[in-house]
Amino acid sequence: MFRKSFISFLFIITVVIAASVNAFAQFAPVSGTVELEKADGTREPVVGALIEVYRTDIKASLPSSKTNKKGEFVFAGLPYGAQVVFGVSAPNCSPLIFPNVKAGQERLLIILSPGDGGKLTEDEVRKGAAARASSTTGEARELTAEEKKARADLEAKNKEITAKNEKALKTNEIVARAIKEGNDAFTAKNYDLAIAKYDEGIAADPAYVGSAPTFYSNRGAALTTRGVETYNKAVKSTDVSEKVNFLGMARKDFADAAQGYLSGWNVLKNAPAADIVDRNNYDATKLGVLRGAKETFMKAVRTEQVDNAVIEAAKILIPEFLNAETDAAKKAEAALTLADLYRVVGDSENAIAAYKKILETSPDNPDALAGAGLSLVNLGYLNNDKTKLQEGANFLQKFASIAPDTHKFKADAVALIDTLKKESNVTPQKAGTVKKRP
Repeated sequence: MFRKSFISFLFIITVVIAASVNAFAQFAPVSGTVELEKADGTREPVVGALIEVYRTDIKASLPSSKTNKKGEFVFAGLPYGAQVVFGVSAPNCSPLIFPNVKAGQERLLIILSPGDGGKLTEDEVRKGAAARASSTTGEARELTAEEKKARADLEAKNKEITAKNEKALKTNEIVARAIKEGNDAFTAKNYDLAIAKYDEGIAADPAYVGSAPTFYSNRGAALTTRGVETYNKAVKSTDVSEKVNFLGMARKDFADAAQGYLSGWNVLKNAPAADIVDRNNYDATKLGVLRGAKETFMKAVRTEQVDNAVIEAAKILIPEFLNAETDAAKKAEAALTLADLYRVVGDSENAIAAYKKILETSPDNPDALAGAGLSLVNLGYLNNDKTKLQEGANFLQKFASIAPDTHKFKADAVALIDTLKKESNVTPQKAGTVKKRP
């Protein structure tokens, strides 16, 4: 996809003049076609191009027109002898000044280039036309100060436009190459190379909604996959220093992935309206970023390799996911993941609040019961708070009574209940229903 182009004052004129003008008529028709010249040199009709008409022999404007499905436009009659300039604009095209139009001209061909869909003001059209006329008439007269300024402004703008378009073309080439090479490397399980290529794509245009979020998502998937593989190496390693090193590497990959998803989300949220060419694709990209982030958070929980960077990203992205996702099971999974993240990093208060919110609507959720119980007991021990220990024991007892023996926390819960009885004189009581907060 081409990055947005910039306003062009370049004059592209191909004119075929019909000889059937009635010399005695006060008005004569003008017609033609507007086409878009694409990057590969091919052209196609532009539908809905706006053609605004300004007389340059007097200070006046005439009714505008729009092109039909074939890119065609017709003016039934322009004043005979009038000197006219067109200001042409269209979605996804650079605006264009088309000068020297006269009544009776037909089959005009106006060629636009890709752009951001901008529109020139009447003053910009008039000044551009004046600068063009003065540069081609061959008159020996000295230009007025206003004409000199208009010409200087035009030359400066054209120089700036050329530089920006050259940069945009180079950026597009980098983006296209980086996405292909990155995806190829990911498929080949060369995650180091894939991540490096996705970084190249991000660096090419880090704020562009048309490419940056996709690179951040792909990079996040590669980092997460590499993090899981590194974690598995740590589990299998018998060397203590090597195990610690691998765990640190895995934790960093999860953190980098989480922060990348957050960066991609911010690009989407802050994208200028003009950059959102396809709303359906934009919405799909947003959901893709959120789903990818959720998978990273879940894997960080399962491996227990969570740091503050993961938490900070999750605090923003999981609520956004809950708003965007329509699948009830996936929403429940995400809510539990946020609570688990808090538990893993030892933020017991936020973990308890998150688990209890789940239990308000799912009172028999074994994972939420276990998480709430463990977090309450942890907080009770830290603050020497027997009330918290009692509440935690109650949740753990309910969890132990309904959870299958295969649940990863079942044995720990049973052992902790026994410890609470013996060491803290805390005996589980029947856990009440968690009341929904107002």
